[in-house]
Amino acid sequence: MWPYHPELLETPVPRYTSYPTAAEFSALDPAPHRDALVALEGPTSLYVHIPFCEKICFYCGCNTGASGRRQRLESYLSALHQEIALVASLIPQGTPIKRISFGGGSPNAIRPDEFLQLLEALYHYFDCSSPELSIELDPRTMSKEWGDAIKVAGISRASLGVQTFAGHCQKVIGRVQDDALIHQTVDWLRNADVTSLNFDLMYGLPQQTRGDLQDSLSRSVEIGADRIALFGYAHVPHIVPRQRAIDPTGMPNQRERFAMAQLGFEYLISRDYAPVGFDHFAKRGSDPLAIAAVQGTLKRNFQGFTDDQAVNLIGLGSSAISSFPQLLAQNEKNSGRYRMLASQDRLTTSHGLARDKDDMLRSRVIERLLCDAEVELPFCLQNEIRPGLVPFIERGLAELNNMTLSITPVGLPYARVIASLCDGYRKQSLRQFSSAI
Repeated sequence: MWPYHPELLETPVPRYTSYPTAAEFSALDPAPHRDALVALEGPTSLYVHIPFCEKICFYCGCNTGASGRRQRLESYLSALHQEIALVASLIPQGTPIKRISFGGGSPNAIRPDEFLQLLEALYHYFDCSSPELSIELDPRTMSKEWGDAIKVAGISRASLGVQTFAGHCQKVIGRVQDDALIHQTVDWLRNADVTSLNFDLMYGLPQQTRGDLQDSLSRSVEIGADRIALFGYAHVPHIVPRQRAIDPTGMPNQRERFAMAQLGFEYLISRDYAPVGFDHFAKRGSDPLAIAAVQGTLKRNFQGFTDDQAVNLIGLGSSAISSFPQLLAQNEKNSGRYRMLASQDRLTTSHGLARDKDDMLRSRVIERLLCDAEVELPFCLQNEIRPGLVPFIERGLAELNNMTLSITPVGLPYARVIASLCDGYRKQSLRQFSSAI
């Protein structure tokens, strides 16, 4: 179905969960972040980061550490509570919070009662009128008590880090979890009234075959995942040091990765999952993400593709990123320094970027390209990117009709590369990104 043009996939590109990407961030004084909070207007969502996991996976590029030392974890939660109170005091009173997402790391690395206390603090300090709640979970540290807490909290969406059901691949990447563990976790979540359940899966893992991938997809569909996010594994040990523990022997080459991505796409759409962007899938007709994709209201943020329409996202916790129309602001990544700043009742902002009109224009174009596979190009961008579009147009991967740039159905795996043509920072950036497929 998809034509393979390796020369068009050679250059690694960002995933564009923001524009400009975090790779362009530089040191940022807390003052602009404070100003953005004080002047906040419009729909707002919260993202709460728990940078701990009970077990650290070799592949993971998240800002997370082992949760073994209770004193460090409790100290972090104390700082997080202080940050919540401070940030809530800065935003305009009555700002409605319609969505709260918990991520990490693994939020279930903390105790269920600590999680409920955290949620209670958010409800106390922010104007949370029946917000939609979502959470990322590690099945290896799931328990009935956590299932009970999720039900009490009223969480309706959950995402499980499954990655692969193939035991030999699990061992290589340091994430061993048997089928029974996944089934038990799903049972607990369904009993807790979670109505939208996402499975994160990966292709391109060391020693992974197409058969392994198809088996993981088949089991995910059989278990009843409402959504599936299918990511290509990014082996970048020069950026993620813990990946040095992974033996890259048997790593699928680019052509094989391409074939795996195509296999996943064809398998899922043939089983009534709607493609959402280039790497997400949701049950056709019923899942809000699939509906947003059809209606043209799909968005993209630091959690990937989303139906969240909020114009502001406030990040809480170490390394969490806040997104405002004219500012991206990231909290201190180092957990110790984050705790120190928060304990002093100070914003923990360390890096970020003020977005000018050009950034916001390019951000809109890139987002619509990735979400809708089509966008009306501003004249200034059309002239700039036309030379780079030529090889994609000549191969039938993209079309440019008047001012409208479209990615054709066979051009979908090239979406990130085509979007990168609109990136004003790529020529200057020295950072290496993951494979485009």
